[in-house]
Amino acid sequence: MELSRRVFSALAGTTVLGLALGGSVSGGAVPASGAPGLVPTGPPPGPPAADGARHRVALDRHSLLVDGRRLALWAGELQPFRLPSPSLWRDVLEKMRASGCNAVTVRVAWNQHSPAPGRYDFTGVRDLDLFLRTAAETGLYVVLRPGPYIGADVDGGGLPGWLAATGGRPGSADPAYLRHADEWLGRVDAVAARHQYTRGTGTVLLYRLDAPDRAHLARLHRTVRADGIDVPLLHDDGPVLLGEAHRGADAAGARRAHLADLARGVTLHDAVPVFGGTSWGWLAAPSAPAPTYDPAAAIDEARRPTENLAPLHQIGHLLRHVADLSRLEEAPGVRAGDARLQVRHLANPDTGAHVYVVSNDSAEDVTSTLPLDGTDATVTVPARDARLLAAGLDLGAGRKLAYATVQPMLTMSAGRLDIAVFTGRTGEMAHVVLDFPDEPWPTRLDEEAAWAYDKGGLHVTAPLGTHGLTRVRVRSADSDRTLLLLFADDALSLRLWPYETPTGKGLVYGPALLRTAALDGDTVRLTGDTVDAYGLEVWAPRGVTGVTWNGRAVATRVSRAHSLRSRDPLPGVSEPVLPALGDWRRREENPEAEPGFDDSGWTAADRTASHSTTPVPEGQPVLFADDYGFHYGDVWYRGRLTGADGLESVSLSYGTGARGMLMAWLDGEPLGTHRAEPGEAGGTWTATARFRLPSALRERLGERRRDGRPRSGVLSVLVRRTQHDQDDIRAARGLTSVAFEGAAPPVRWRLLGAAAPDPVRGPLNNGGLYGEREGWHLPGYDDGGWEPVSLPRADRRQGVTWYRTTFRLDVPPETDASVGLTLDDDPSRDYRVQVFLNGWNMGEYVGGEEGTQRTLVLPNGILRTRAAVNTLALAVLSGAGPAGPGTVRLTLLGGAAGGVPVEPVASPGPS
Repeated sequence: MELSRRVFSALAGTTVLGLALGGSVSGGAVPASGAPGLVPTGPPPGPPAADGARHRVALDRHSLLVDGRRLALWAGELQPFRLPSPSLWRDVLEKMRASGCNAVTVRVAWNQHSPAPGRYDFTGVRDLDLFLRTAAETGLYVVLRPGPYIGADVDGGGLPGWLAATGGRPGSADPAYLRHADEWLGRVDAVAARHQYTRGTGTVLLYRLDAPDRAHLARLHRTVRADGIDVPLLHDDGPVLLGEAHRGADAAGARRAHLADLARGVTLHDAVPVFGGTSWGWLAAPSAPAPTYDPAAAIDEARRPTENLAPLHQIGHLLRHVADLSRLEEAPGVRAGDARLQVRHLANPDTGAHVYVVSNDSAEDVTSTLPLDGTDATVTVPARDARLLAAGLDLGAGRKLAYATVQPMLTMSAGRLDIAVFTGRTGEMAHVVLDFPDEPWPTRLDEEAAWAYDKGGLHVTAPLGTHGLTRVRVRSADSDRTLLLLFADDALSLRLWPYETPTGKGLVYGPALLRTAALDGDTVRLTGDTVDAYGLEVWAPRGVTGVTWNGRAVATRVSRAHSLRSRDPLPGVSEPVLPALGDWRRREENPEAEPGFDDSGWTAADRTASHSTTPVPEGQPVLFADDYGFHYGDVWYRGRLTGADGLESVSLSYGTGARGMLMAWLDGEPLGTHRAEPGEAGGTWTATARFRLPSALRERLGERRRDGRPRSGVLSVLVRRTQHDQDDIRAARGLTSVAFEGAAPPVRWRLLGAAAPDPVRGPLNNGGLYGEREGWHLPGYDDGGWEPVSLPRADRRQGVTWYRTTFRLDVPPETDASVGLTLDDDPSRDYRVQVFLNGWNMGEYVGGEEGTQRTLVLPNGILRTRAAVNTLALAVLSGAGPAGPGTVRLTLLGGAAGGVPVEPVASPGPS
């Protein structure tokens, strides 16, 4: 399929949004131009750092221009608010850098930083300054996205809950909203301005504007420029093509998404997200309510690689190391022999290199002929997959790739070697053809490879991955440099780690991760992670004769591939022993259901008008939780009925996000539990729970007091309101209306939600359960008077019950262990468990729901792993049926020898 010329013409002209809207880019930015050859293809800029030098940043119709050099941006998204352990930011950023990313996209969630109007917090797990410093230290550019609206399946799209109760309409030109939005951006910009790459004080390279229309966009542009932001500003509707490749369900889907963007002319790539992370607390939006945000991300919530990392790793290193791809233009269309393969043909006008993106949308593997730079080659594309094939790439020393039937991953020079890596599916036969006017001298270093020379072309074939990495060495009379061909399948490609030093590049093969590489005289000092015992092979700059791994010398020998190869495998990780969880203590709560409970300090529901998009029922007060300042978690209501004689049933209408529920009591007697079901409104679930009063309760309510006056009743309601809608934060949460049958007693309502936001854990950590208000979830709370129990349990009680225990971990310092909490029970048992670790709300287990998440990740830092005690608290919400918790155990999700130092996350106890 031929790429439309309109796509490429849309890229022409000025592409810095700041210039397009009348602004400028500081640091002497190069004006963008479509003139051919103005900025020729060449080596990309080196890894970025806060180096104190001013830098020029611009774009033309092909790519970013950094200090006059072309840069193909390959950004991966990491949402810091989904990793509540600042030490682990470095871990994931280093993994992203090692896996091909040269930039990180950062969305900043307003609701994480602002518990109330005019109040902002950028400390602890919200320390944006620390995150930007860490990104610079790991050699990554930053693309900043501060919103105000960020989407990202976050409660309210990142807008703070308190905004629902203000007069301004979010995302509009309403001055009441813009006043708050400008204040938010000003707080973020004050931090970001200190880290701009143009000033040499950080690596913030681009600033992403998110606005609903052009007028709003222009206003945002003026605002951030006035705040001192001088890097280029980007927007979805701008003249630069932005590629947001959301991961597919598998590696094939991820590869198709990434390559589709490249094929349509994208040079600013953003993989969304690279790290999945945890929707801890009340962070999740209704669109993704589970604690694990994205289990199919390239790096999962437990910080382990998934199968989707391979395409990210391969394409990222290709863009980083092969300069030809930084300037591609539409080339004449070509067709495969089999029409099921769609082909987009691009070329670099400077180098003559050709790129073919071949996609297969069918459900079967397709093998077909394909004209690669004039030669009909036989290629295979797996079902619902895609391949990037190339011809004419420079392999060093003037040697060219004629064509290849598998995907190149990188070309580089290391010492006296030129190295080219090719990747594909396990068992696939790679066919690589090199241009050689005269017959070269190939050497097969592994038995699986074969070669033949014919008519100026060296044909090399090798099966991928069947016996490990395959190496072929090629020498020729026209150069004193040796060409080394490496062939790897997807799994082996994730053991190949290119690195850069001030004196040259290198390549490491073997470990699970390479974090850093530094030269120290004749020694290259490597740090990284191992999982299993595996050999180490290092190609290094000239003069390097020694290797250390994580500070220890490695005995090596010089291999036939001119590498330093370890004599013994690097050791794998020792699996730590996790303790069993026991010594549980139990305590029931919800005294709010009792008629004599003192609610005099609760907020009176006495409003008659609301800023909500949900209508206020005629003749009833506003009951919406947000209007009274309760924006997250569970909310209690108590209604005092004056005269309930003849009352037969109660109907309670309520609004929630996903998985919302309601419990009701009248005069302490349980009326029942109700669960909201998805409706047509998407992110808002509305329901009406109708409860018929038991006959004994009706008789009691019909009795008169001794003074002859009607008996009063107390209606207590607990609503698990869950999340705000991303697209309508002002839709009501909590009770919306109440109706009675058999009588119409007047009602005076009071309500109560979360107490003041936790000053350390933030506004989205706590809800309004009695135990939360009393600190039962916090470490250090004295539960000595609670009932000792063992698990599993089978309680039958409507309401909330708490369980607490402590446990100690002692993971060795050289081991990075990822630990989860697994809750096992009969899936038909319908109850909820809110999990608190050291006071941090790590998410919810939902029983009675098919496919519910059973294991919650406990991030290191919040989880104390080095000879320290942890406090685990479970808040169980259940109806009248049998409820757990069932078996609760710690689960080892993964481990590595290596990792990064982890500082404990502040976890204060009761004040």
